[in-house]
Amino acid sequence: MASSVASTLDFISQEISIYFGIPLLLIGVVGGFLNLLVFLTLKTFRQNSCAFYLTIMSFVNILLLLTGLLSRITISGFGIDWTQDSVFYCKCRVYINQLSILLSLSCICLASIDQFISTKFSIPFYKRNNMKLARILVIIFVLIWILHGIPYLFYYNVVVSRTGQTSCSITNSTFQRYTSYGFLLFLSSILPLLVTIVFGLLAYRNVRQIVHRNLPIIRRELDKQLTIMVLVHLSFDLFTLLPYTIVSIMILNQSLLNNAVTQAYLQFARIITIYLYYLYFVVSLIFNVFFSSYNV
Repeated sequence: MASSVASTLDFISQEISIYFGIPLLLIGVVGGFLNLLVFLTLKTFRQNSCAFYLTIMSFVNILLLLTGLLSRITISGFGIDWTQDSVFYCKCRVYINQLSILLSLSCICLASIDQFISTKFSIPFYKRNNMKLARILVIIFVLIWILHGIPYLFYYNVVVSRTGQTSCSITNSTFQRYTSYGFLLFLSSILPLLVTIVFGLLAYRNVRQIVHRNLPIIRRELDKQLTIMVLVHLSFDLFTLLPYTIVSIMILNQSLLNNAVTQAYLQFARIITIYLYYLYFVVSLIFNVFFSSYNV
């Protein structure tokens, strides 16, 4: 019974990886390059702090898709795991993956905060120095996440289990707990979800207040569009990031993994939510582009 369920779910996961993962990868990479083209060629975007965050995020998302999503497709869809054959690739893939995820989410959070400030306050000092501040913040976060990833280079290795299976795994139990609770749950799920929701709702409230002011019709229409986009963005955040967080918490519960059928369903749910997680990086930029153009 358990083996038949596991084999069925493995087949479905393979089909999802091929027919959903590959188009997702192509759309994400092509879309990322198009966004970079727009942000880097238009002068109005080059002078906007929110657009600067999204430019960095576009570059990082391309790197993330090529290192993370591509290998996920080859592993789940075609049974090809390059991390089993090379210790160098095993370490570097994990290092670049965590760096890209954290930097991309940092840029999303910074863009959300920037949007809140721009719709709430009229600070001359901030208006004059927002690009300088944006560059400084990005450099700071790049350095933080580069240092954060150093333990991954030490504690990830190619390991051969008792059954003879080879995998790229963590060899330190303490770091394994940090990865599960600190990185996967907090830094890459709960924290960015909270920041984007909180500052998105605050920006939404600010826009609602702006609508009642004596402003030109064009500005009112832009405010209404921004209000809709904020709500759509928040709904998308919950749809893509929250399921991954919930499944990750369930997998950490060892009692659920004792049952073979339950374990098979959880692993299947994990594959689905991982692709939803990558979908967040592919599609979220569409919503954030409007936020940037709104501030131009």
